[in-house]
This record gives sequence, structure tokens and C-alpha cells, in this order.
Amino acid sequence: MKAKVLYERVGKDFEIDKYKDDWSFIEFNEFINRAFRERYVGVMLDNTDEIKKVYIATIPDISIIDKILERNEKDILLFSHHAMGYDPTVEGFPFYSIPVDYLKKLKEGRISFYVLHIPLDKNGPYSTSVNLAKALHLSVDAEFCEYLGCKVGVICETSFTKVADFALHVKTIIGHDIKVRQYGDEIIERRKVAVAAGGGCVDFVARELSALDVNAFLTGVTRLIPSFEPNMEFHRIAKESRINVVGATHYSTEKFACMAVVNYFTGLGIEAEFVEGTPCMEDL
Repeated sequence: MKAKVLYERVGKDFEIDKYKDDWSFIEFNEFINRAFRERYVGVMLDNTDEIKKVYIATIPDISIIDKILERNEKDILLFSHHAMGYDPTVEGFPFYSIPVDYLKKLKEGRISFYVLHIPLDKNGPYSTSVNLAKALHLSVDAEFCEYLGCKVGVICETSFTKVADFALHVKTIIGHDIKVRQYGDEIIERRKVAVAAGGGCVDFVARELSALDVNAFLTGVTRLIPSFEPNMEFHRIAKESRINVVGATHYSTEKFACMAVVNYFTGLGIEAEFVEGTPCMEDL
């Protein structure tokens, strides 16, 4: 498919013109599409006129790009939820720009890069929280958590009555260790669980959960970050409001959406493949 046609189709289907993201901290250079700097969504690297295959990643870490480059394929689209790599082991801001030498390799390999962050977080058939809930066999009852103009979290009904049992279920589906911060009662009130994939431990989320009288919350990043006041305020409010917090890493809570996007591209008649990443346990 012609790259321009594909870009326009994805943009229309995910309504990217309605949203403005913020990846202003990227180290911009001559390789990055100038138009990307206007809304920080859509085509970040425009390196080919034809798209023969789409590789889908949650986070474009160096290891992910290496996997794609090693295949030595041309006329490829790398589609990612995030625009930057992710490393929570560093002090301060955990995202890092894709190194210039990698941007050069992508250009030489005719590999374009398309970023869909907020439009993929927005609740819908391919969204992060909805697909996480679906993977966990939770029934979505309502939306919550408005972020940059759209709702990105869901309130779900669960068959579990205890936080420990729900957490064990999450661990089984996710496939690795998780973190439970038991700030409240063991019993899940009204069998309602809030789900917000990614980095949901910010102050306004805790306030909304408290107002909704929900005492079980699943998200990705649950560690305490002293340098980020909204995070510390979240944990203060969660303790005060007795909200139990279950963390399953940024990557693992968002990957189900990117796995679902494979079906979107194959539905357009393009070969597509999800590239598995690595969860950062430091998120917990």
C-alpha cells in the first residue's frame, strides 16, 4: 500500500486531528518529520513511499529497533504506542529519544515510524485499558480518567471478591510478578475494579477513584517517585481513601492494545506483526 494512503487511513480511523499529544522532550533533528512537531501524533519518520509490512511495538526501545533492523527488510512501517524508548532505572524522566545513529539506519532501511499515543489510549476497540480489561476477562461498566481530552480508564465488574485473588489472576494473565500496595480493605467493594493501563498513579486519578468509591485499582507504574509530586500525591490520597493499588508494569498493561492493532492492519490487507518487548520490573 502507498505510505501516504496508509497514513491518511490510520489518521482518519483513529481521529488523530482531534488530539494534541506532548512529546516535546524529544531531541528533534533532520530525520524527524517536521509536521510531527505540531501535534506529536502520526508520522514521526517518513522514510518510504510504499508500506509492505507493519511491525507493531508498545515502546520503541533500542532492543525493538534492533530486532526489526536485523531482518534487513525494506519498505516497512514501525507503528508504536510511544514515541520514545523507556528506562525507569534512570533518575528523573524515564523516556529517552531514539539515538540519531538509529534514526539514520531506519532512513537507510526505508523504515517509517508512526506514533499513536493518546488516540490509542482513548477508550475504544483498540485502546490500552479496554484491551487490558478484555485480556483479564473483566466486564466494562463505565469510563473514567479523562486525560488530554478523552477518557482512558474503565470501571469493570469482576467475579473476584478479594484483592489477593484478583491480583493472582492479573499475575497469571500478565505472566510475571506484579505489585500489590494494599492500602485498603481486602474485600473488593461492589466487585468493582478500576483499570487504567500505563502510568495511572497520578493525583487526579486517585481523587476520581475516591469519589467513585472504588477501592481496587489496576495500572502499570505503581512505584513511588519522590521527584514527581503528582505521583506522591496519588499514593497519599490512595492511603487516605483506602484504595488498593495493583501494578503490572507500563509495558505489560499496554501491550494488549498493540497486539489488537495487528488485526486492524491485517484488516486493511497489510501484513502485520507484534514485536514483543520487555517489561521493566522497576515500574513496580
